[in-house]
Amino acid sequence: MSFQPQYLSGREIREKFLQFFEKRGHQRLPSASLVPEDPTVLLTIAGMLPFKPIFLGQKEREYPRATTSQKCIRTNDIENVGRTARHHTFFEMLGNFSFGDYFKKEAIAWGWELMTQVYGLPPERLIVSVYEDDDEAFDIWHRDIGIPKHRIQRMGEADNFWKSGSTGPCGPCSEIYYDFHPEKGDENIDLEDDSRFIELYNLVFMQYNRDSEGNLTPLQNKNIDTGMGLERTAQVLQSVPNNYETDLIFPIIKTAAEIAGIDYSKSNEKTKVSLKVIGDHVRSVVHTIADGVSASNIGRGYVVRRLIRRVVRHGRLIGIDGAFINRVAEMAMQLSEDVYPNVRERETFIKAELQREEAQFLKTLERGEKLLAEILASKPKQISGEDAFTLYDTYGFPLELTQEIAEENGLSVDVTAFEAEMEKQRERARAAHETIDLTVQGSLDKLAEHVHATAFLGYTDTQSTARIEALLVDGKIVESAETGNEVQVVLDRTPFYAESGGQIGDRGYLLGENVVVRIDDVKKENDIFVHFGRVERGTIDSGDSISAKIDRACRRRAQANHSATHLLQAALKQIVDDSVSQAGSLVAFDRLRFDFNCPRALTSEEVQQVEDIVNTWIAEAHGTQVAEMPLDDAKTKGAVAMFGEKYADVVRVVDFPGVSMELCGGTHVSNTAEIGAFKIISESGISSGVRRIEAVSGPAVLDYLNLRDRVVKDLCDRFKVKPEEVSDRITSLQEELKSTQKELDAVKAELAVAKSDQLVSQAEPVGEFKVLVANLGTADPKSLQTAAERLQQKLGEAAVVLGAVPSEGKVSLVAAFSKGVNQKGLQAGKFIGGIAKICGGGGGGRPNLAQAGGRDATKLPEALEAAKQQLLEGL
Repeated sequence: MSFQPQYLSGREIREKFLQFFEKRGHQRLPSASLVPEDPTVLLTIAGMLPFKPIFLGQKEREYPRATTSQKCIRTNDIENVGRTARHHTFFEMLGNFSFGDYFKKEAIAWGWELMTQVYGLPPERLIVSVYEDDDEAFDIWHRDIGIPKHRIQRMGEADNFWKSGSTGPCGPCSEIYYDFHPEKGDENIDLEDDSRFIELYNLVFMQYNRDSEGNLTPLQNKNIDTGMGLERTAQVLQSVPNNYETDLIFPIIKTAAEIAGIDYSKSNEKTKVSLKVIGDHVRSVVHTIADGVSASNIGRGYVVRRLIRRVVRHGRLIGIDGAFINRVAEMAMQLSEDVYPNVRERETFIKAELQREEAQFLKTLERGEKLLAEILASKPKQISGEDAFTLYDTYGFPLELTQEIAEENGLSVDVTAFEAEMEKQRERARAAHETIDLTVQGSLDKLAEHVHATAFLGYTDTQSTARIEALLVDGKIVESAETGNEVQVVLDRTPFYAESGGQIGDRGYLLGENVVVRIDDVKKENDIFVHFGRVERGTIDSGDSISAKIDRACRRRAQANHSATHLLQAALKQIVDDSVSQAGSLVAFDRLRFDFNCPRALTSEEVQQVEDIVNTWIAEAHGTQVAEMPLDDAKTKGAVAMFGEKYADVVRVVDFPGVSMELCGGTHVSNTAEIGAFKIISESGISSGVRRIEAVSGPAVLDYLNLRDRVVKDLCDRFKVKPEEVSDRITSLQEELKSTQKELDAVKAELAVAKSDQLVSQAEPVGEFKVLVANLGTADPKSLQTAAERLQQKLGEAAVVLGAVPSEGKVSLVAAFSKGVNQKGLQAGKFIGGIAKICGGGGGGRPNLAQAGGRDATKLPEALEAAKQQLLEGL
């Protein structure tokens, strides 16, 4: 029963899917960014995620049907990448969606038609699954489609009932599987058998809402959410043994193999795994960086950093020395630029980020090699799982590399303990962000069923009448609230701006008859505005009509800072580099903050130039033009969009003609002259490749200058100098202090040496060695080190450990070991690090000399006693 499918490229598979559903009334939409709007997940992990607000009923549907090819990233099972045929971090999910339009009958029929007629898969090669209680889907597959009953598998809730969390929309699902070996027959079919079956298409019938008690109630509008993995489908239609050897990934793998000077087809399984990891991870980082994520040690940035490091590590495993990642990334860009043009538009930034991270990690790997050498030099019986995990997680050493080097030295690695540490890390990753939560915080999910989107009037009005649609106290829906209650109020319309686009929410008041509610903040869940405040007087009831008034002074300050932020970005593009792009922002009443992608620090001259040009534009009094237009028109006009943001088809454009044009939903001045003035307070780096400028504008500039003026006047009074002489006076005092400190350090060192010389006689003989452990009072770390080295040299074959408390709450420890002590298996670095833990600290260094510190000075005597006992036992 051999079958050879008609070959289709990945590009053709994608296009045929999208065209199929376009012809059936679906709106083709572009892939959303990998950086989701949903704050509950770090990255876009499913094709349905961009439509979450519609499924929740929090956002009106723009189309009854949609179809997409969505970029996705999942890293919860990263260790399986390259080891199985179908695990990836980056993948494309083809999907068709119905928002209260068609349901099971159409979804099933179209899914079958797509598989059998468009992709040409024979029916006898396909098998389907349904939820165990979903008789409706079973009947459609059997009676309408004609699938024999024995080829429709009923599955339990774990496999075929989709839910995102403990509450919220959910429903049964049905899956279409491809059978690689139909000759095995239809008896004892096991869809978990990956060697025989591969799931291609998943149809989710979102028909219920599950409440906190676990009760299921039918949704008023039933939805369809489907997903078909592009890479999996390509594996079948291209007749290759795994997803990696499809035309979507294999050219990347081939490029890496050529750099390593090896042939993939002739490589052993271990080498193939490394090549597959490189192929998969390079796709991930190229697209993630293209969507505006920079490598860092937190959040999305850590995902990027971890993936880059795994690429470098696996490159070394297959024999690649030095930098190579950009050569592989170029192929990944070539494969995707026609579908995702932003990878080429952001090419310069992507390659700069990859080059910087790769170079930094290669240095880290070298340090890891040194650490492993130290571990081996201590002559352990076995490399501990903790040490192996530290090498893996901190220094990028794969377990296999540590094992290989250990075997060369006649040692083994405690793999069981290593796996235990790995599992702890996996649990942390799973708990962090790998599910989609289709509930809204607090009671807002219940409100979604009864409350319509809030009408925002704040672009033109600073006050308006409104009706209280909902009232919450302590996160619970209530009918009324009284004086002193902290409340959250939802209005039918409002002049209050809700926190969005970096701009904080307005402040102000809700006023009624004998009622005053002070509003301190406004946030929104999709299009529902929630006003946070306190009832200052009276009682308010749900359904009341009130007057909503914003604090105009605060609004003017926010407007000035937001407009100044636009001018700042334009100035950075002009002065620093046109490729500068926004990575985040804060527009507050008293200040503004602008984060931007830039691989280097700005010079003081550039900072001054940026400030000057912004103030020039302010003085030129450019009028503000605000217009709504189709997204494509805005892009054609040159409007700047923030990378990673998802925009509607119609967007709001804020234009300062000849200066700046951006897509923005914030509030702004009507003329740049209203800003008044602009002053940069600081420029700094916040993560690799991301810089931050903090500044003030408008009235806040005067506040800033008045504060600086008071400080300067105070310094002038203290130093008895003129303002222009303050800097010289401070420099003079610093030099005097530095000179005095040098003299003091010299005296301390002499005292420490003198005291240490008296300790020689206290050394205890242990066989051929001498052991000296002592407390040197308040000696500073440098003096302590000098004393330890001097004592060890005087004593010859000896182990010296000294401790001191140089300042309150600070412990300093030093160990100096002779070569003979090292040969006994004692290393100064590892030894003193363990002792320092007793004092709540840590440290390390070379085998012969190491320093450590601690925070609990009361534990120093205990630590020194432990050091003495361990040395006596070890020698």
